[in-house]
Amino acid sequence: MTVCIYRSPHGFPFSTFIPTAFLDFDQVPSSMHLLSWTLAFVFLFAESVLGLGTTNLTCSLSPLGDGLDDTDQVENAIATCGHFGKTVFEEGNYNITRKMIWDLKSSTVDLKGYLNFNPDIQFWLNASNTFRVVFIQSQASWFVVTGSDFMIDAHNTGGIQGNGQPWWTFFQSHTREDGDGRPISLTLWRAARGVIKNFRIESPPFWSNAVADSSNVTYDGMFVNATNTDQEFVGKNAVPNTDGIDTYRSDNVTMLNWDITCGDDCLAIKGNSTNIIARNITCRGGNGIAFGSLGQYVNLITRIDPNVQPNMANGVYFKTWTGTVDGVPPTGGGGGTGRVNNVRAKGVRLDRVDVPVHLFQTNSGHSGDMPSTLEFSNLTFAEWSGTATTNTSQS
Repeated sequence: MTVCIYRSPHGFPFSTFIPTAFLDFDQVPSSMHLLSWTLAFVFLFAESVLGLGTTNLTCSLSPLGDGLDDTDQVENAIATCGHFGKTVFEEGNYNITRKMIWDLKSSTVDLKGYLNFNPDIQFWLNASNTFRVVFIQSQASWFVVTGSDFMIDAHNTGGIQGNGQPWWTFFQSHTREDGDGRPISLTLWRAARGVIKNFRIESPPFWSNAVADSSNVTYDGMFVNATNTDQEFVGKNAVPNTDGIDTYRSDNVTMLNWDITCGDDCLAIKGNSTNIIARNITCRGGNGIAFGSLGQYVNLITRIDPNVQPNMANGVYFKTWTGTVDGVPPTGGGGGTGRVNNVRAKGVRLDRVDVPVHLFQTNSGHSGDMPSTLEFSNLTFAEWSGTATTNTSQS
């Protein structure tokens, strides 16, 4: 159920905001009639169409219940209150059955419940049922947030339920490939000055987060849990590609206070990511913090600079494709060039990781491939502590 309330900048319902004397033709001189209606129209146009002034528009939602589809009421609330308003999701599960995009502008969303994405694998693998806004590796997204000057606060009680276990079990006996249609749980795309706060992603089928073509966004408080419960696959990595986040073509991305349990990259800083700050990040399982993979696209120059500052609880690694073109993205590639510059990894605490620091430039490579031309420079590692299963770093 959705309830929407609209009030004027002064707290009155809009129907009573325009002074009634101006609309009473018996009391107003005829010379004032045209002026009064003109002023009323100008005000209505400025506030409703141009968004001028500070409006107070609130939409409140509660889940419809088990087995019922909440997608319509969620989309209607965001369409009504997503610009210059506030949307409040009460606690509970909101069943989502199709792809969804939120266009937010100068607004807040209190997401106290979970967006519960139906695990209909064949439906989601159909490319027409997801967005393809993340260019790198042609990845799919079922939920995209775009816009500017917004905050989504999940209050540590809400976020996304990805229902990943059926996906993980399915792909134990089916081929996995980049761009195969497994959906990213939360995608920020063409977002500016946005904040994601106290957000939880449970059982992501694929990457948990992606930020692409965005700037000045902050994630403060992110919990991700990709944990297999299928007894048949205990003891092996049954949750592949469940990255905590992948950044691409984005500037000024800040990640604070993360706790990530996954089966792949905790954080993956991909091409053309600049001014990335990550602090107080805890990574459990998976491959650690990745700079890459880079150099997959032969005609795309990659730069990661000038300030990437991870402060992690796990290992850091850098990976590029070789200098030889072997197939085409999203599954093949190589031959790309570029630069990773001025990376500072400080205050890293390790707990029985395999390799504290690993730099390799042979991702998906073959014997006889040309060396990678992608360059690394000004890499600084300071104040590291903890334990590892090996006594050296690798390159």
